Amino acid sequence: MALSIGTKRGAAAEINVTPMIDVLLVLLIIFMVIVPTLPKGETAQALKSLKSSPADPGSVVLEVTKGIGGDLLFNINHQSVAQRDLPTRLASIYVNRAQRVLFLKGDDDLSFTEVAEIIDISHAAGVEHVGLMTPKVLAGQ
Repeated sequence: MALSIGTKRGAAAEINVTPMIDVLLVLLIIFMVIVPTLPKGETAQALKSLKSSPADPGSVVLEVTKGIGGDLLFNINHQSVAQRDLPTRLASIYVNRAQRVLFLKGDDDLSFTEVAEIIDISHAAGVEHVGLMTPKVLAGQ
């Protein structure tokens, strides 16, 4: 605080706002730098109509279930695939496809991290869009 001396009424207290403005400008610069670098997650869209659906003959459906002992079992269009062969098998399926859509049907016992890992594997294999098959999608709603 600063004191003004020399007025007719005596001493008056005034707030020095210069340090507060400096702090405000530093905070503004910090937030301007931090906001563009915030991590961004996976984008999701709820579509009214699908260009391809799981019922199409050319669509690829990856079914993941939990087996005995917690091991994951993979089926691509009702054909069993080992977990170590999944990336190469998906890459070979999508190498010449124009429409790179995979439908993922997961077991209720799967955790979020397991589903996220499967989506990461499919993106690494060349899949552009992953559609999650829910009971409503299977019922046609």
